[in-house]
Amino acid sequence: QVLVVESGGDLVQAGGSLRLSCTASGLNWDDSTMAWFRQAPGKEREGVSCIRWDGAKTYHADSVKDRFTISRDNAKNTLYLQMNSLKPEDTAMYYCAAARGGYYSAPPRKAGFGYWGRGTQVTVSS
Repeated sequence: QVLVVESGGDLVQAGGSLRLSCTASGLNWDDSTMAWFRQAPGKEREGVSCIRWDGAKTYHADSVKDRFTISRDNAKNTLYLQMNSLKPEDTAMYYCAAARGGYYSAPPRKAGFGYWGRGTQVTVSS
C-alpha cells in the first residue's frame, strides 16, 4: 500500500519562508516523478512544481518561479518544497503527489499522478 504524507505547513507572515516535506512509502521511489500541487478555497487544484525521478528535470509554475524550489533526497525517500518570499496568494492546501514509474510532464497534470497525500495547510498573512 502506498502512503504519501506531507508536513511543514504553517501560518506565516508575507515575506516569510517555509519548507514543506513529503515522504512516500510503498512505491518505487527511484522511478517516481514527484510533484507539489495546491488548492485554494473555491479554486481548482493546480500544479506548483514537479521533479523527475532522477532529479535532473524540475518545473515551477510562473507564479512561484524564483521563490519556490523543489528538491528530493532519494536516499531518504523525501521530497521538499522550499518556499521563500511568501505572498498571501500562496495561501492554500498543498498536496504532495507521486506518479507511477516513467511519467514526467511539465507542467504536471493531476491525471498523471496516482498517489496523493492528504495535504498540509499553508496560510500567509498580509
